[in-house]
Amino acid sequence: MVNLAGAGQRLKDKVSIVTGGAQGIGLATVRKFALEGAIVAVADLKAGAVDGAVAAMRKEIAGARVEGHVVDVTQRGQIDAMVAQLKARHGRIDVLVNNAGITLDARLQKMTEAQFDQVIAVNLKGTYNCAQAVVDTMVEQGAGVILNASSVVGIYGNFGQSNYAASKFGVIGLAKTWARELGPKGIRANAVCPGFIATPILHTIPDKVMAQMVDRVPLRRLGQPEEVANLYAFLASDEASYINGAVIEVAGGLTV
Repeated sequence: MVNLAGAGQRLKDKVSIVTGGAQGIGLATVRKFALEGAIVAVADLKAGAVDGAVAAMRKEIAGARVEGHVVDVTQRGQIDAMVAQLKARHGRIDVLVNNAGITLDARLQKMTEAQFDQVIAVNLKGTYNCAQAVVDTMVEQGAGVILNASSVVGIYGNFGQSNYAASKFGVIGLAKTWARELGPKGIRANAVCPGFIATPILHTIPDKVMAQMVDRVPLRRLGQPEEVANLYAFLASDEASYINGAVIEVAGGLTV
């Protein structure tokens, strides 16, 4: 078990929401934020996964202040309820990590309207929903950080991912717009673009294809969720106080 007394405290007492926080990059971000002293809300779709994530963090990190919220980011009422609970309990909302996302891949000729709409609803509209739910509180405070999970696909596109690419291009546009709108109010907004990261989403990829993916990365390996979480923690901290409207890749040189 890690004791917070011996850990960093860059995010001490910052009330933070991580959507899609029960697994993968989201869970790694919850862990990193907890280690840095934040109060972290794990927001995810399935109650069992949320409960498991919270229990794991409390077992792993002595003194971790982690709480669970079952939230579908396409349902504004559920988001508003979470935000209201957090504000009533802690008095503020300091950081929002818009990490929740899905993929439903198909070539343009084969993609269904339902596939397109669902990815846009979760990845793009969900990001908008969560940001709008916290923004008034952040404006009242005169401070806050909004971090959007994009992807290298959101910069360069990718075969078979029209819906995903559109959503991840979109959240970059949201971050840049919010940086302009909210910067004068003390709120920073940035986008993070992971490349090939070792998360459960890659488990269905055949070994041959995976090897080809790794060969495309100059560092010759997949990224780890913790490497993305480290960037989120930095951007959420006061150390990044002059970083606003940025789009930062965590991709091992994939796009060089």
